[in-house]
Amino acid sequence: MRYEELTIEGRNAVVEAFRAGRTVDKLFVLDGCQDGPIRTILREAKKTDAIVNFVKKERLDQMSETGKHQGVIAYAAAYEYGTVEEMLGTAEERGEAPLLVILDGIEDPHNLGSIIRTANQAGAHGVVIPKRRASGLTATVAKASAGAINYTPVAKVTNISKTMEELKKRGMWFVCGDMGGEPMYQLDLTGPMGLVIGSEGEGVSRLVRENCDFVASIPMYGDIDSLNASVAMGVLSYEIVRQRLAKGK
Repeated sequence: MRYEELTIEGRNAVVEAFRAGRTVDKLFVLDGCQDGPIRTILREAKKTDAIVNFVKKERLDQMSETGKHQGVIAYAAAYEYGTVEEMLGTAEERGEAPLLVILDGIEDPHNLGSIIRTANQAGAHGVVIPKRRASGLTATVAKASAGAINYTPVAKVTNISKTMEELKKRGMWFVCGDMGGEPMYQLDLTGPMGLVIGSEGEGVSRLVRENCDFVASIPMYGDIDSLNASVAMGVLSYEIVRQRLAKGK
């Protein structure tokens, strides 16, 4: 997927993208610009989940590939987002306990793509990401997923903690990875499960961690104290797979 298919520059092009129903993750607008076309774009953006950022001209110039941004650049999703309801529906149709991967602020698109790929192979019914401070479904994500993005839905939610609370009411349990947790082999990770993975730098945020039922640690014997987020997700997700297979679930 080429740059032009993901990044939309210029007032008319951005307005048409919104009106055509393209999923815009982020909108960058020249700070202080309030003319008619810009107001129209902002009105369209308010109808969607797009995150609006007001930035200086220098920032837009740096972001622009065409040099003709006219004070506005939109980042459109390379793929459409799914919903948590659809993921739960798929699990029910298959007669399987739901397995969702919850990402608490993964910003590296390569990591997100790798996680989607592993989620697909581990039989997860979907991946959930926050709207803010996280990578969206960019072309880089799609490439890193090696095609899995076509089969494993990704839902974008406003508040990860609130989403977890709602899912708990529907019988789901949540486990997050953290060095201070119990060894993952000692935890019962079968049943309806959400696997929570924290951001690359900060890990799982306090509020999200407090909503987790289990905190699992991965045995490590090397000289550094952590794994890459996508690798940690892979290790934990396959412990869930192992336990499900062992119990025939």
